[in-house]
Amino acid sequence: MPFNNIGIGGLVLILIIALIIFGPSKLPELGRAFGRTLSEFKGATRGLVNGEDEEKKKEPETGQESVLLNK
Repeated sequence: MPFNNIGIGGLVLILIIALIIFGPSKLPELGRAFGRTLSEFKGATRGLVNGEDEEKKKEPETGQESVLLNK
């Protein structure tokens, strides 16, 4: 696939196109919105990953408790 690495030139080209389309007054708003969206996505991803880790930790504990209760 030719789009694996965008590189610096590609990023500059994207920024120039965005500047032409949206204008200089809208770019800061778009950047803030993109940053907020990205941070929300990261937080949700961490929550899912941490939730799975907590479930994995809880499963062996409940199994050990049932073994202790049977003795």
